[in-house]
Amino acid sequence: MTEKLLLTFNAGSSTVKIGIFKVNGKRPERVGKAVVDFASPPLKLHLKNGPARAELQLKGAESDDLAGIMEEVLRELDSHFDLDAVTGAGHRIVHGGDIFKGAVALDAQMLGEVEALTELAPLHQPQALRLIRAVKALRPKLFQTGSFDTTFHATQADLVRRLALPRTWHDQGIKRYGFHGLSYQYIARELARQAPEVAKGKVVIAHLGSGASLCAIENGLSRDTSMGFSTLDGIPMATRPGWLDPGVLLHFLGPLGKSPKDLEEMLYHKSGLLGVSGLSGDTRKLAADGGLEACEAIDLFTFRICGEVCRLAATLKGLDALVFTAGIGENQPKIRRDILKHLSWLGIELDVEANERNALKISAPESRIAVYVIPTDEEQMIAEECVDLLRQDRRASARRSHI
Repeated sequence: MTEKLLLTFNAGSSTVKIGIFKVNGKRPERVGKAVVDFASPPLKLHLKNGPARAELQLKGAESDDLAGIMEEVLRELDSHFDLDAVTGAGHRIVHGGDIFKGAVALDAQMLGEVEALTELAPLHQPQALRLIRAVKALRPKLFQTGSFDTTFHATQADLVRRLALPRTWHDQGIKRYGFHGLSYQYIARELARQAPEVAKGKVVIAHLGSGASLCAIENGLSRDTSMGFSTLDGIPMATRPGWLDPGVLLHFLGPLGKSPKDLEEMLYHKSGLLGVSGLSGDTRKLAADGGLEACEAIDLFTFRICGEVCRLAATLKGLDALVFTAGIGENQPKIRRDILKHLSWLGIELDVEANERNALKISAPESRIAVYVIPTDEEQMIAEECVDLLRQDRRASARRSHI
């Protein structure tokens, strides 16, 4: 019997990550992955099927309508996997606002509500919507679901989410939402599996990738996070500045005569590590360069992370553990070492050898605060939420058929 399959789509600003899962058991199991790279023409598809890897050049060009590209991608995937066995597709959607409290099946009504939130995530939401519509155009009967980056943070107190603005704006949705929720949800669960007693305590998770944020969790629930109203907030990132005095923005718009479009381009694409170094937003390239500006960019990155760890610890009223995850957090021992050096006054002691090999636990036995490295898997969370909704839909259909 052909195994049932599930696809997940994780749309970023310059890539689409696709997960291929088999779903015969209770928990979806990844059997392949693909990445569509929009960074520079010609478009490429990077494919992994077990140990086999391939890089394929795509004929299509990026446009607002992704159906042509996705048709080509699905045709290529079908030569490696039986896509006739696909029963559902789960999508990562950045913003759920106050509307969505969990994953949902994407019918016409839900899709309209997702689209209505585009103003809150103008760069990320449209890409997810284009992808959902492209899949629907190619496979109109396929069950599709949306998993949201904001819903994990719905457990935060109103005080934490409030900005010091007139109340009328808060009531209209101008508040701190937080992002990277699928990653934090996965890490919270993995920490509970690997170190259950620690997971019940006060933990800060550092999701450090090209987009980066931190989250304070207590007994697995989000209590505070570094990103606020938008994905620009918090710590410096590859090309985004993180926290910024709003007076700087007024200065750009006023005396310097910049347009809102100029400002958007600078804030999303020209700031952060790239802006400070003038070289790259990639910490690996900055470390290899070793120049003054490159080193300053990394120093600013690690310094701001430490300050945010302390702020989040204040929300938690203590700190039992720190967890590193995502591309930088999982794979760059020097970045972790520099961060922990700033935090040594908290009684953190690093196990240098464990840190160098990216071990699960990198704190020394005498450390007052435990430090872990746990790889994240947003696609796994999307797949699990999609399977849950698919099973609920089938149960509901079965009940209707008996009426």
